[in-house]
Amino acid sequence: MNKSLVQRLLSSRAGAAALALRVPVGIIFIAHGAQKLFGLFGGYGLEGTGQWMESIGLAPGYLMALMAGSAEFFGGLALLMGLLVRPAALSLSFAMVVAIFSVHIHNGLFMSNNGYEFGLALLAAAASLLFSGAGSLSLDQAIARRLGDER
Repeated sequence: MNKSLVQRLLSSRAGAAALALRVPVGIIFIAHGAQKLFGLFGGYGLEGTGQWMESIGLAPGYLMALMAGSAEFFGGLALLMGLLVRPAALSLSFAMVVAIFSVHIHNGLFMSNNGYEFGLALLAAAASLLFSGAGSLSLDQAIARRLGDER
């Protein structure tokens, strides 16, 4: 892969502000992914989540649970570490669009009715990181700087 392409993917002018977004959003996604993948934090694990996904029309349910849980868990880890933030944010944005339109949209905006409010906030955070990148305090930026020094 071309060094300049990788450098553009990883570099960011977001400064330290992106860290304030990456850390809490990464933790939230890790926790939600752990519910789906491992049954932690009151989650149902892959089997239970897969059965539920199948019941709402996301089939095959087990595979959908694996994909959603992996996007959330590993994408959240990527945000937290500041590594490959743009690809992770793209994956997380897609997962949130699917969650909003397959589960929450018919319930209105508010969380109290299982609406899309929380999913929309997470989508906005992920989309913001997709555009801004990981920021200056990240592994992405350290790698991009190093690649720039090797030129």
